[in-house]
Amino acid sequence: MQRLTHILLPTVGLGLALLVWWGASVKIPDLPSPLRTWQESRIYILEPLEKRGETDQGIARLAYYSLVRVAQGFLLGIAIATPLGFLFGVSPVLSRMFDPLMQVMRPISPLAWLPLGLVLFQKSEPAALFAIAVCSMWPTLVNTTMGVRAIPQDYWNVAKVLRLSRTTTFLKIIVPATLPYMFTGYRLSLGIAWLVIVASEMLTGTPGVGGFLWQEYNSLIYAHILLAILTIGVIGFVLDRLMGMVEAKLRTA
Repeated sequence: MQRLTHILLPTVGLGLALLVWWGASVKIPDLPSPLRTWQESRIYILEPLEKRGETDQGIARLAYYSLVRVAQGFLLGIAIATPLGFLFGVSPVLSRMFDPLMQVMRPISPLAWLPLGLVLFQKSEPAALFAIAVCSMWPTLVNTTMGVRAIPQDYWNVAKVLRLSRTTTFLKIIVPATLPYMFTGYRLSLGIAWLVIVASEMLTGTPGVGGFLWQEYNSLIYAHILLAILTIGVIGFVLDRLMGMVEAKLRTA
């Protein structure tokens, strides 16, 4: 019964959303209905890997381009943020020194970082990776720092009593105790990275889901805009669920 409820309730919610969408399309002439969206966009879905031209490709191929960029920018961001989080966690002096700078930089929009990346690198691809890395690193940095600070004092006392080296203390005490916080940060960072790639591709016009969205907007093909929006939402949902599964396994390990 519980499994049936887990399936039935989301299905009802999806049906209601489609009904609202259809109702809105009746009132707004330029808004395609669900059926019209499918009819005008099905070639991108039924031939997801097809490449008919530089700007005319299947939705899976476009998603692949975006996911590769997200993976590169995300990994770069957490590669910077994770060690910094450990440093700030064990050193209150460093944390107080750089906290004002972090608080200033964290709320800056990716739309602001991208032009700076273009100035620095003169190319759209590294500029997009720069914007993704800078915007996505903050949740990992903050959560890792909090994880280190949340380690019980008893753990540190045990390390002193056993006279563990700094390397052993880091590998056997700090890292295992901080892992749940780190992966919470990774999950949030991944979501932000996926948001940033859409804005980056829209501004630079590079191939991907965001670039496709901007191209179809300029062409006034509204059904394809909705296809891009749905694709962005579905991929974001899947990425969040996958990272959530990894986080849950770590918490129960």
